[in-house]
Amino acid sequence: MTMTHALPVTVAVARRTDPARTSEMVAWMRAGTALAEAFPGFLGSGWVRSAPGSGEWHVIYRFADHETLRRWEESPQRHWWLSSAQGIVEHTRVERRTGVEGWFDPPREHVVQTVPVSAEPTVPPPAPPRWKQAVTIWLAFFPLSLTATLLTSRYLPDLPLAARVLMMTLTLTPLMTYLVLPRITRALHWWLHGQRAPWRLAR
Repeated sequence: MTMTHALPVTVAVARRTDPARTSEMVAWMRAGTALAEAFPGFLGSGWVRSAPGSGEWHVIYRFADHETLRRWEESPQRHWWLSSAQGIVEHTRVERRTGVEGWFDPPREHVVQTVPVSAEPTVPPPAPPRWKQAVTIWLAFFPLSLTATLLTSRYLPDLPLAARVLMMTLTLTPLMTYLVLPRITRALHWWLHGQRAPWRLAR
């Protein structure tokens, strides 16, 4: 449970407003971003419209963990910001993503507006197929697991099996989540989302 709450949390909110009030909507969202930036744990935000002239907006923001997200969501600043849009903005759906699954969010090119510290994905495009996610996780996990097994077998041969597995999982889980998996998903971004390989685009 502790590990889950230490992971970054991405919140996706679907909002609706009158297309004629687009300028007000954008100004309101910028104000919310400016307020959120002042809170510890804020990692970034962004928004897109469903289509040109549409009143449907999809808003993304991310915090470092559940606790920093809770502080923002329960803050007087956020309550004031939300209340300022009453009668203008309708909230239609909220989705939260944490852990490994969050690394497979749709590509960042779909973001229309982002804050400098982070560029977060948007909601409408689908996530990669499950089998591609599984392959990507395996590609990240196999070399880590093999290396850890070889090292513990060589330097800790007398360590009980349960203690060895415990040590390996405690070490590999954060390495997978914060180091290896983010890098490999960036490297395989084109494959995960069915795009042309970068070397083919350069031709």
